Amino acid sequence: MRVFSGDVDGGDEASELAVGHALVRQVSAGEVKEALRVYRPAAPVVVFGRRDTRLPGFGAAVGAARAAGFEALVRAVGGRPVAYTTEALVVDHVKHERLAPDGMETRFKQYGTLYADVLQTLGIDARVGAVPGEYCPGAHSVNARGVVKLVGTGQRVVPNGWLFSALIVVGDDARLRPLLADIYRHLELPFDPVSVGSLSTEVPGLTVETVEHQVLDAYGAADPQPLDDATLALAQSLAGDHRAD
Repeated sequence: MRVFSGDVDGGDEASELAVGHALVRQVSAGEVKEALRVYRPAAPVVVFGRRDTRLPGFGAAVGAARAAGFEALVRAVGGRPVAYTTEALVVDHVKHERLAPDGMETRFKQYGTLYADVLQTLGIDARVGAVPGEYCPGAHSVNARGVVKLVGTGQRVVPNGWLFSALIVVGDDARLRPLLADIYRHLELPFDPVSVGSLSTEVPGLTVETVEHQVLDAYGAADPQPLDDATLALAQSLAGDHRAD
């Protein structure tokens, strides 16, 4: 498995998001067999799902994100809006697999458990499952104490391959709650701000670097490398697809 770490030169968050899109295209084409990419965002973003863009309140939701100093983007995997700052970790895992659709539920269970185990190693009472009123709800979210969401997961399946993406909120939950409340109100989607949590609220002093180390260890991933030129070029060509303009 190829392992990538670090950000895209220039800190363009649309290009960062497009890296997962590029990697899943490469595995679909058989150019990459399996890859893991872990990165820390360089700026605050709100990431919408494709179906959110068709809701009447989408324009107002984008405006709320930008007014709060967050860039508005659209993701490749499914789900509802999420928000995060530089105090977060994004993990994209892609694999070339002929019967990718058949394994979707198994992957959700397998990697939900993996992330819960990582958080437990860090001293968090982590469990797999949605909490009431959570943003981007999913049966295989990872929560703390059955009360607050900490990790969200999503998938994209393509011919002969898949992308499994995880967002780990390490900090800044107090900044995220009012923003997500505004966004979900504009989109007329259910949401309870008390469901927003972070790893550093559960374990004060926990850093993104520590979490990244534990994630790489859980995957058995060693010696991460910068992104290669071909993947960067493809990601930059796809970045426009992920802007909310």
